[in-house]
Amino acid sequence: MQPRIPRQSAEELPEQDIHRADGDAGLSAELAAVVTGARRRAVRDGDRQIDTAHLLHSLLESDAEVGVVFGEDPRIARLLGYLVQRSIGYGLRWQSAVEDSGGVPAVPETAGFSPLAARCMAHARERAARRGRGPARGTDLLAAIVVDPQARAVEVLLRAGIDPCELSDRLETRTAARPGESSR
Repeated sequence: MQPRIPRQSAEELPEQDIHRADGDAGLSAELAAVVTGARRRAVRDGDRQIDTAHLLHSLLESDAEVGVVFGEDPRIARLLGYLVQRSIGYGLRWQSAVEDSGGVPAVPETAGFSPLAARCMAHARERAARRGRGPARGTDLLAAIVVDPQARAVEVLLRAGIDPCELSDRLETRTAARPGESSR
């Protein structure tokens, strides 16, 4: 029996227009793994670009520090449910559209990302640099994602009943509690 979703190696990704970004530099090992997971998810879903919902899904599944920010919230199951069903229903309307809030031009060195996801990746690096924390981590990316109301990830969070502003406040509180933190 053939699997429903064919496995694809990294070498096949350029053929799918989702290139490995040279912009993976400046990311912690954990965040680089999140980006890799989001890239695989985008290819599997048949999407041409990694968007913020792909990044959020990968953050939730593979970054323990992001899990701490969400805590024991029972709405996480609903959130993951929406993210999982993206390719079979919830996110189908996104497949033919590019995720972009239209606010700022795309960051060119992040090929394979939607314009908005590219800005989030750049913002995560800037946030880490401002904090003097070394490479960007998952919490930096989550903080960048939740501030744009046009992000697909924010739409999914709201649909699941999770307030992105509350998440942003939790992230800022965690960061303020650990000033001058060095990278792990």
